[in-house]
Amino acid sequence: MKRRTLLAAAPAIAASVATARAAGRTTVTLWHAMGGQLGQTLQGIVDKFNKSQSAVTVDAVYKGTYAQVLTTTVAAWRAGKAPSIAQIFDVGTAEMLGAGPAALDVWQLAAKTGVAIDAARYIPAVRGYYGVGGGKMGGAPFNSSTSLMWINTDAFKRAGLDPATPLATWDDVIKAARVIKAKGAAEIPVMTAWPVWTQFEQFAAIHNVPFATLDNGFGGPKPRLLIDAAPFVQHLGSLLAMQKEGLFKYEGRDGAPSPIFYAGKAAITFDSSGIYGQLKQSAKFGFRNALLPYYPSIIKSPINSIIGGAALWTMTAPGRTDAEYRGVAQFLNFIAEPDNDAHWSKSTGYVPVTLAGNTLLGTQGYYAANPGSDLAVKQLTRTPVTPYSAGVRLGGMAEVFVIMQEEWERAIENGTPAKTALSNAARRGQAVIDQFARTVHT
Repeated sequence: MKRRTLLAAAPAIAASVATARAAGRTTVTLWHAMGGQLGQTLQGIVDKFNKSQSAVTVDAVYKGTYAQVLTTTVAAWRAGKAPSIAQIFDVGTAEMLGAGPAALDVWQLAAKTGVAIDAARYIPAVRGYYGVGGGKMGGAPFNSSTSLMWINTDAFKRAGLDPATPLATWDDVIKAARVIKAKGAAEIPVMTAWPVWTQFEQFAAIHNVPFATLDNGFGGPKPRLLIDAAPFVQHLGSLLAMQKEGLFKYEGRDGAPSPIFYAGKAAITFDSSGIYGQLKQSAKFGFRNALLPYYPSIIKSPINSIIGGAALWTMTAPGRTDAEYRGVAQFLNFIAEPDNDAHWSKSTGYVPVTLAGNTLLGTQGYYAANPGSDLAVKQLTRTPVTPYSAGVRLGGMAEVFVIMQEEWERAIENGTPAKTALSNAARRGQAVIDQFARTVHT
């Protein structure tokens, strides 16, 4: 739901919540970061849940970007006013697992309420990322995605390129970008959203390169960053060279660059599989998705990518009732039902997080009727997961990502070599990780 739509609807939402309270229904507040088409789809699921029973009303409130939701949720908890549920992005997982009394893990919520929440229903790649050991989970998976390459097929045709021809390697991408630039087929030949996630975290996974020691942080609280290793230097160096040649344009941090591609200004971008719904709704050009490209000099054949997106975390607050916690558990089970999981995936491009939801999409013929709609799942599951392709879980990860973006931006502005930029990022990022470890584990 777009912000202006939410604000316009605020009186109606407030009235419905007031009516629910008067009728004796328990209100569960959900803070989320789903804007635009994603927010509209989420609100539809919330409305469906509210109509499905008479005991609980979920009040979904858009709170800005992922980072803003995390910051606002932390501040609200400290003030004793945390929401019932907070949608926290993947890079905030370590913070949530180390949040102590501020949050209840999924298994704790189930034990507290007596409402069974089956962790085994989630697909392994998703369940593993939010796992806390012993088959238990911390956050409840919701909008899981992976990064894909997205192609403006109209721009490719203007350049005389066949948009169906695979761009399997980065050499293929660079060759296509040169043709696009020479033909003036797009204002921006290549760009990216979520620069660190798509170009470092996903890059590390598919090339089977460690992002940090201790299995990328899953093995302990004090990992050492390895982002200044040769493969990362090679890739950032290539992107910086493409920028100088006019083949690539760095357009900003996190998800801020996405609307540039939505507007048809770029021929190629790297972004979440979850932008599908927005493109389907608003794009005035042809588009398709593709697997992430790789460097044959680093790996002969790329392996699985990793998930991104966010999970739903149960927050605590003074005076929060047992009925409210039960309502949270019931809602988490509701969104994981196969038809709701499949609907969310079809409408948005996020992967189905449950095994049953994925199976349902296949039996419904959705994958067959929509070529490319299963590409994210295929990329996530194309090989067995390794210690380097299971994900990255670092304390202070959101701040580490900001630092990496800062150093990338300085390299563009000042001509700093890739090795220097990444060494600076590793040094600064390590200080954040070490401070987090001291704060949480001492």
